[in-house]
Amino acid sequence: MPRGLDHVVHVVRDLEAAGELYDMLGFTVGARNRHPWGTHNRLIQTPGFFVELLEIAEPDAIPPDTGGVFSFGAFNRDFLATAGAGLSMLVLESADPAADKTEFDAAGYGGFETFDFARQGKRPDGSDVEVAFTLAFARDPASLHAGFFTCHQRFPDNFWSPDLQRHMNSTDSIAGVVLVATEPAAHLDFLAAFLDVPFRRAVDGWHIARTPRGSVDLMSPEIYTQRFGVAAPADQGLRLAALRFAVADITKARRRVASSRMSAEEIEGIIVIGPKAGLGAALVFEAAD
Repeated sequence: MPRGLDHVVHVVRDLEAAGELYDMLGFTVGARNRHPWGTHNRLIQTPGFFVELLEIAEPDAIPPDTGGVFSFGAFNRDFLATAGAGLSMLVLESADPAADKTEFDAAGYGGFETFDFARQGKRPDGSDVEVAFTLAFARDPASLHAGFFTCHQRFPDNFWSPDLQRHMNSTDSIAGVVLVATEPAAHLDFLAAFLDVPFRRAVDGWHIARTPRGSVDLMSPEIYTQRFGVAAPADQGLRLAALRFAVADITKARRRVASSRMSAEEIEGIIVIGPKAGLGAALVFEAAD
């Protein structure tokens, strides 16, 4: 069953500074949350999708990545130490995590147990709610600096909030994500199995998959730089490089970005915050279809 985009993990060294950056760009940023394994997060929601700003807040509490148990905390700690701040993980929605695990295992990209957890969340009015998730992990053997899993929301009404989905820059949905690889074709089998969606070739070195929520673009570094005007992540494997936000009013987004005084480029009608300003991530604003 095709899987839509659910969220991305943007791992950073300073969670409050990252929240301020997204706030300056006109996003509504949620309150700090704590995981029991040493990471803290703040979320930026759009309908059905969110950005998870993540900090390694309590490194001594992070469990090791051993056997068939994937350590979310250890992966992001190691990503931050080796690759620096940036987009570390791509997450898809899941209707059936056990079935996802079975598919990933059969394709040779799994080998991890599903993972259940719950935490306390806060509504915009400050009241506490319980949110809970089941995760199924996949791994591209050729990619050390890109993590992948599916996420099933067990109490979605407690998690999603229309108030947190109203943004001053007029963002109303996720248009897609952009992955970069020196040899894009080497990762197509993995990504097609993970998404359960086929890719089509746009041009040599650029492949596109349309999911039920947002697209996934896989590009060579050269095409990525030509399209977005910024350097690709310095890595020979697969990397999650950019987020594409769909905005209802591109003029409003342009004004908000200008008021933030952050370095930005406008290329063929899209606004690009480069990775130097975006804490290792390229943040792209484009007019909604």
